[in-house]
Amino acid sequence: MKHTLLLLIPAWLLSSVLAVNACQSSASDQTATTKHVVDDTPPGGRRVVKTNAEWKKILTPDQYAVLREHGTERAGTSPLNSIHDHGTFYCAGCHNPLFSSDTKFDSGTGWPSFYAPIAKNAVKEDKDASYGMVRTEVLCNVCGGHLGHVFDDGPKPTGLRYCMNGVAMTFEKKK
Repeated sequence: MKHTLLLLIPAWLLSSVLAVNACQSSASDQTATTKHVVDDTPPGGRRVVKTNAEWKKILTPDQYAVLREHGTERAGTSPLNSIHDHGTFYCAGCHNPLFSSDTKFDSGTGWPSFYAPIAKNAVKEDKDASYGMVRTEVLCNVCGGHLGHVFDDGPKPTGLRYCMNGVAMTFEKKK
């Protein structure tokens, strides 16, 4: 007669293990366990909806590949990495304000990184299970464009690292 051993793992313990796993710095080892953004209402209630043909007319091929096809720019290629001026980073697709330069930091990853969006409803998050891993995708909350991913290995005060594709954003210096 075969015996089966059944292990019951309390939910609090399982979530603790997953949270520890999500804090590892390697993106391939990360597990998305929670949402960081709580307000899904876009700024001003504004939504931008366009056909693929309309997006292709207003975006560069690189912007289209990232924003509309969930692509990723090569690390270290974004001119936004070297911006240290005070100002605002906007969605390249719809000009939604996304991040303040006050929350930008050098993560050493090769992509512009921020520890918080400019407002809780500036971005939205979704589960991304592509490439054999589970991550938290960051999208523009107005046009739905893919911006990058958020990880739990950022600096204080939030401990978050919004790792963004620079090609998905524009920057305007504060006047």
